[in-house]
Amino acid sequence: MASSMPSSASSFSTAFHAFAQPKTHPTSSSSWPSMASSLTPSIKSSLGSSKSAFLQHGFSLQSVTFPGFFMKARSFGVFARAATEKTLYDFTVKDIDEKEVPLSKFKGKALLIVNVASRCGLTTGNYSELSHLYEKYKTQGFEILAFPCNQFGGQEPGSNPEIKDFACTRFKAEFPIFDKVDVNGPNTAPVYQFLKSSAGGFLGDLIKWNFEKFLVDKNGKVVERYPPTTSPFQIEAFIVSLPRIEGHPEAPCGMSFELVRVCSFKREE
Repeated sequence: MASSMPSSASSFSTAFHAFAQPKTHPTSSSSWPSMASSLTPSIKSSLGSSKSAFLQHGFSLQSVTFPGFFMKARSFGVFARAATEKTLYDFTVKDIDEKEVPLSKFKGKALLIVNVASRCGLTTGNYSELSHLYEKYKTQGFEILAFPCNQFGGQEPGSNPEIKDFACTRFKAEFPIFDKVDVNGPNTAPVYQFLKSSAGGFLGDLIKWNFEKFLVDKNGKVVERYPPTTSPFQIEAFIVSLPRIEGHPEAPCGMSFELVRVCSFKREE
């Protein structure tokens, strides 16, 4: 039957097989790979080795339909689950100076929410890129909300004043930094309970390490979740495609958030 297949269809099949092969990406962190490798056996046992290769590297699958074909496309993040009734704006948190801040003050803006740490292998790259993105888009309806957390290797041990001084002095961080919180366990901050319930991760709701990221739209809903090894620059295309800053000239293809996912898949290849 294979010999009777038209040559054009055979060529497409060969080309698509090569196109769809997963690629791995090196990380700059010494702490994250060791943590991730210890989790790999549990992934394989529950999902199978072929799927775990995708999960180890922060990929997810989404259906993409083209005329006459049906395929799976990768993206950097984890797609949000069905929306809950609550939004981010229902929560009040404390800032780094322990003053209460209603998150409703960010209504109408695109938000990137990150659990940060000062002594992680991912710290320099993430803080530098976050500061760059904030400076670039802060006047276009974009905010970064940073939540220090000491639950991963004890890599955020300092006091709030020490954390603030580190971020603002070393990385010139101007985005809001909040009170240190727990993101997992019985003392999980309510805002993180909301974030995790809105977008489950590759191993369930647990935050896996420092610098996991949630992208929230102007309506206070989680639209995407990204693993710690996804850099802020890799998320930039998704940020600028959200409705609040849609049409920015650097958005790939000049398209919507959903179509940027497809464009990012193609550019990665």
